[in-house]
Amino acid sequence: MIRVCVSGAGGKLAGSIIAGLAEANDLDLVALFNPGREGEEMAGLTITGDAGLVSADVLVETAHPEVVFDNLEAWRNTGVATVVGTSGFTPYRLDLLRSMWGSESPCLVVPNFSIGAVLMMRFAALAAGHFDAVEIVERHHSAKPDAPSGTSLASAMGISEAGGASAEGSEEMVPGARGASVEGIRVHSLRLPGLIAQQEVVLSNPGEILSIEHLSTSYESFATGALTAVRRVGSLPGGVHLGLDAVLE
Repeated sequence: MIRVCVSGAGGKLAGSIIAGLAEANDLDLVALFNPGREGEEMAGLTITGDAGLVSADVLVETAHPEVVFDNLEAWRNTGVATVVGTSGFTPYRLDLLRSMWGSESPCLVVPNFSIGAVLMMRFAALAAGHFDAVEIVERHHSAKPDAPSGTSLASAMGISEAGGASAEGSEEMVPGARGASVEGIRVHSLRLPGLIAQQEVVLSNPGEILSIEHLSTSYESFATGALTAVRRVGSLPGGVHLGLDAVLE
C-alpha cells in the first residue's frame, strides 16, 4: 500500500486526485496539506499546515505557483518522492527546480495528468519536424492563476526540441499580439469562464494545416494519470523528471 499526501487540498485539481485515491485499493490517502485551510476536515482527514507533520511515501503537490517552491523545498528535505501537478513551470523555473532539488529523491513534474493531453504533446512533437511553422493556442478557465499553461509550456519545449519553430516576420502593432515566445514557439493564451482545459497545436506547410487538439470536459480526466504517477514515481531515479511520459509504459 502506497501512503499518499496531497498538498494544495481544497483546490479543484487536488479534489479530483483525492476522489481517485479514495477508489484505489492500492493507494492510501494519509495526509492533506494546505496552510491556508489548516484545521479543516476533508475526506475524513484534518488538513495540516505544518510540513514537518507530513509522513507519506509519495507527495502530490498541487499548490499555487507562488508558493510551490517553498513547498517543494520542504518535500525535498523530507526525501519523499514527489509528483508536481502545479502549473507554470517555464524552462527557467524547471532549471531552478533542478538545481534546488538535487538527486536524492525523484520529483516528477507533470504539466497535464490527462492521458489524452500527453498523447497530444507526443503527436505534436512527432509532427513538428515535418512542418514549416507551428503555434499553440491554449484555452483555460478565467480563474486559472498563470499563463501560459504548464501544458503549453511543456508542449512548446517538446516541439522545439523536435525541430519545430514558429514563423516570424510580422510586426506587432500592439505588443503581445503574436503571443508569447517559448523556445521559439508562439503560445496564445485564452481565459474564459466556461472552460476547463483545451489546447490546439496548429502545424502548417504551404497548402496544408494539421491541427492536433485536446479538450478536458471534467476534472475527472486528470485522476487516472495522477494515480499512475503516484504508483510509479518511486521507481524513477533521483532528480527532476518532466512529463507523465516518464512513467508511462
